[in-house]
Amino acid sequence: MGINIGVCEMEAKNAVCRSDKNDFVKVIVDDPSQFADAAEIDEFVSLEDAKDIFSDFEEFIKRNRINEESDAIYIEKVKKEEDLEKLRPKIQKKYTGWVLLDRLDDSKKERAIGLSKPDDRLTRWDLLDFDQMNDACARCPLSWDKGRGCIGAFGPNNSLLPQIAEKHDCRIIASALKSSEEQRKFTPDDAKELLKEVEILKVALPEEGKMYVRRYSGPLERLESLANVSVKEGCGFLFF
Repeated sequence: MGINIGVCEMEAKNAVCRSDKNDFVKVIVDDPSQFADAAEIDEFVSLEDAKDIFSDFEEFIKRNRINEESDAIYIEKVKKEEDLEKLRPKIQKKYTGWVLLDRLDDSKKERAIGLSKPDDRLTRWDLLDFDQMNDACARCPLSWDKGRGCIGAFGPNNSLLPQIAEKHDCRIIASALKSSEEQRKFTPDDAKELLKEVEILKVALPEEGKMYVRRYSGPLERLESLANVSVKEGCGFLFF
């Protein structure tokens, strides 16, 4: 297991991703029928009906590249128009559980969000592909990890850097493992203290030995970059 470090990007007004991460696009609710006009629906044909329609069922599966372990034939997965025409009379519909928020007025949208669990909500950011996310991170002033984003590696959870930090009274770095377990958030003022700790440990590491310089210079560099962004952008940071 490893420990990561990152800034609290949602606290920073200049974060490129902030508006997208605040814009909910779809949510799962227990009873989507109450939002029927906005509820996402799956159209499908049961396996039994599909097998009755296609005597060459295996060939049908292959030519449409449908997963053989699928529990039904989902219409959106059928690629061949001639096969779709044969399936249409047997199409059934069911709610997926998702509600598309852009189809609701503001009051119903807030209600749908309130009925969903935090883990059952998708934002506009969640719908971006990796290339789009990487492009946004590269443009973001909070991207402290050499353009790769605002999250980076601190090190393994058995790193000796916290022990070295404790010897030199560097409380924030010394607390890395405990803080990651507690998901403790540090403030921009803590980031100023973190910068002081980095300077202390840059001097201390050579005294500990060359091996520690090679092993922990990278984490110290990343901590310094993170702390500088935290101070400049006025956002907190955390170990996780």
